Amino acid sequence: MYRTVTDFLSEWNDSADGTANVINNLTDDKLDQAIVEGHSTLGWLGWHLVNSPAFFGKLAGLDIDLSHDPDRVPTKAEDIAEAYNDMVQIVKEQVKQQLTDESLNEKVDSFGTPIPRGAILRKMIDHQTHHRGQMTVLLRQAGLSVPGVMGPTKEDQ
Repeated sequence: MYRTVTDFLSEWNDSADGTANVINNLTDDKLDQAIVEGHSTLGWLGWHLVNSPAFFGKLAGLDIDLSHDPDRVPTKAEDIAEAYNDMVQIVKEQVKQQLTDESLNEKVDSFGTPIPRGAILRKMIDHQTHHRGQMTVLLRQAGLSVPGVMGPTKEDQ
């Protein structure tokens, strides 16, 4: 759980940089790559990471409107990367403008359970990390380069 806005923003920057590195390795011809047929694709996962902060942000009391249709995955990797970078900036701006250290400790409703705003922001980053990990597996399966996010990969050595 985050107790200060500065702590959240610091970790958000690091997490977003790692996720952007993964998303930047997507290619148009591999967006349909899934672990097996019927599972999440690279394109869907990248697009989900563009859109999911609006959900978590709303729970935390932020006003994040990305104006994207979460059900319409772009066919161009560049469009996903650009939308992701835009979303990262929107989250930063909204957190700076709308939250304070004190408000991170305030409890808000999360599906009938009171939870501190700072805990919701922690879940947002954890959610991103989870899907970023899935994407690294799919990048490898697709024969694409896997960037080091939390340490070096085979390509980095």
